[in-house]
Amino acid sequence: MANWLQQSVFVGPAVLFFGIVVVIPFLMSIYYSFTEWNGVSSQVKWVGLGNFKQLLLEDTDFRKAFWFTIRFSVAGVLLTNAAGFLLALLLTKALKSRNILRTVFFLPNVIGGLLLGFIWQFIFVKGFATLGELTGIGFFELPWLGDAPTAFWGIVIVSVWQGAGYLMVIYIAALMNVPKELSEAARIDGASRLQMLRSITVPLIMPAVTVCLFLAISWSFKMFDLNLSLTKGGPFNSTESVALNIYQEAFRNNRYGLGTAKSVIFFIVVALITIIQVRFTKRREVEA
Repeated sequence: MANWLQQSVFVGPAVLFFGIVVVIPFLMSIYYSFTEWNGVSSQVKWVGLGNFKQLLLEDTDFRKAFWFTIRFSVAGVLLTNAAGFLLALLLTKALKSRNILRTVFFLPNVIGGLLLGFIWQFIFVKGFATLGELTGIGFFELPWLGDAPTAFWGIVIVSVWQGAGYLMVIYIAALMNVPKELSEAARIDGASRLQMLRSITVPLIMPAVTVCLFLAISWSFKMFDLNLSLTKGGPFNSTESVALNIYQEAFRNNRYGLGTAKSVIFFIVVALITIIQVRFTKRREVEA
């Protein structure tokens, strides 16, 4: 009895807070996904699977947003992890300025997504145009946010620039824990740096790879603030993410039932992808 009371005192407030903030809204969203509701009226009409049928068979904008989100997530996850890992490899070397460089590369993650998006919007629209006029380099003269392909890569560039520093810190912590004895033994046996990286370093830091892939996937799929501040889904909804599409449906079109149905589908897809990713990378983890 005393043990149960002690657990209730220490764990109870956290469980209660989690239930109010996460569990109850989640269950309510599942309920509203089967209804037709504008978010204001007291009348909630039950439509069953009608919302899901409409989304899967009729809503071309939602399918288009999903396809953009998948393409963006693949590019963002791969490039962000590659950049973070390469920065970690570089900044675990004996460089005098490595602590300063670690801080510099991590700083973009501290800046809020909306502010970061507006800063890069100015860079793409004004900064690159000015550099293009001065240098004549075609890269700077591209319509970065005015054309669908370049707008896509513009969002990817900003996303990688923001997230690589955070993943870099995780990879640095993992690389610092790789036993030096193994690297020294492999070097004595004549292994090249690439062989050591492939056969020793990468297998031993797989727990960090699991975490970084999970974070990058969740960031990419949930991307909203950069999308809103950089392109607002344009041009012609070609860069509209699922999160922005859900926001537009619920808060602009006042169709909360349809918006919550989209969010439920989105949750199921992201949950399945992350579960598969975690299981896949967990099987490749080894111990030193």
